Amino acid sequence: MTDPTDAGANATSGENADGAPDDRAYVERAIGLAEEAVAAGDTPFGALLVVDGEVVAEDRNRTRSDDDVTAHPELSLARRAARELSPDERARCTMYASTEPCPMCSTAVHYAGIDRVVFGVAGATLSELSGDVVEISCEEVIRRAGGETTVEGPIAEDAAMAVHESFFGGR
Repeated sequence: MTDPTDAGANATSGENADGAPDDRAYVERAIGLAEEAVAAGDTPFGALLVVDGEVVAEDRNRTRSDDDVTAHPELSLARRAARELSPDERARCTMYASTEPCPMCSTAVHYAGIDRVVFGVAGATLSELSGDVVEISCEEVIRRAGGETTVEGPIAEDAAMAVHESFFGGR
C-alpha cells in the first residue's frame, strides 16, 4: 500500500473535532488526485482508502496513460484492498472517490468487502455533462449484489464537478 507519509497522503486531517471521519477533506483529496490525473493526460478521477483515520492507499485514473480502459482508481484500490488488507481492515475501510464509482468499480468494492464508499459527484450528474456514464448507481450495484457496503454522496459536488467541467467543457 502507499506509504501514508508520501506527499499528499496526509493532506487531510483525518477526523473532525468530534472524532468522526472528515469525509469532506478526504473527498477533496480525491478531487486533488483527479486533478493530478488530468495533469498526466488522463480523465479526472481519483480515490483513496482510509482505515481507522489513516490513508493507506490512493490512486488516480490511468486509462489513457496505461492504455487500459479498466485503469480506474476505484478498481485499482479495491483490488489492492483485497490483496493487502485483512478482512477486518476492509470491514473498517472507507473508499473516498472524486466521482461515484461506476458499476465495474462498484462490483469490485463489493467483492473486496470495503465497508463504506463516499463520493464527490454522482455518476448521473456527470452523465449530464459527458454523456458517457453507465447510469447504475453504486448503491444499486451493491444492493443487487446483496452487499452491505454503505454508500454516501454526493458531497463536495461543486468542487468535484469543477474538475470535470474543466476537462469535458462546461454545462
